[in-house]
Amino acid sequence: MNSNWTKEETIIAFNVYCKIPFRSSSKTNATIIKYANIIGRSPSALNMKVGNFGRLDPELKKQGIVGLTNGSKLEEVVWNEFNGNWEKLAYESELLIAKFQNKQIEEFVDIEDIPQGKERETIIKARVNQSFFRSAILSSYNQKCCVTGLSIPAFLVASHIIPWKKDENNRLNPHNGLCLNSIHDRAFDQGFITVTSDYKVLISKYFDDFAKEKAVADFFLKFEKQPIILPDRFLPAKEFLDYHYNEIFIK
Repeated sequence: MNSNWTKEETIIAFNVYCKIPFRSSSKTNATIIKYANIIGRSPSALNMKVGNFGRLDPELKKQGIVGLTNGSKLEEVVWNEFNGNWEKLAYESELLIAKFQNKQIEEFVDIEDIPQGKERETIIKARVNQSFFRSAILSSYNQKCCVTGLSIPAFLVASHIIPWKKDENNRLNPHNGLCLNSIHDRAFDQGFITVTSDYKVLISKYFDDFAKEKAVADFFLKFEKQPIILPDRFLPAKEFLDYHYNEIFIK
């Protein structure tokens, strides 16, 4: 096979870069192996490509993580085209993944409850994009709730800071996401907790009437002013956190 990577393969590699914790990327990583098989590359080659994207990520550089030092111009082209254009990256990369498997994108989402008609494609696209957003958020937080550290996947949610309905442009922006467990996701969504722009948890005064309940103390009160677990990348945007504090949080 030609050793030169195509743009389609490189876009899929960027998709994978967003889906796995950077520190756990290796040729033995199950996700690396899965997508390497899909595009017909070795796990070592795909892992190296993920490392090459790491060198372009300023958030990793701030943490002293430099990725691999050598890379191709094509990686820079893909990075510049898709980094920040999350809706385009999510859907186009997932379409390519389906194409490499000779499948339709519909086969990757639950479509039993989707009616036939003009809205079908829109709904399918939204579900594909939501799945990508969840993968990107959970991987950035190393599959842990940023408040409690809970790491059971079934209980983890990719929570929007500015709600889905309020900001169409940032629905898929990973900087608009937090990894929370399902209880704290609901509390965050309803404004009972928030995260400040200096990444600390605040608990609503609403809980004052329930302060004597042990469950309230254990689930909420003990986290007051505690720092969240920060992600490896896609740090929550401070302007989004300020919006949640000012517009949603119950003070």
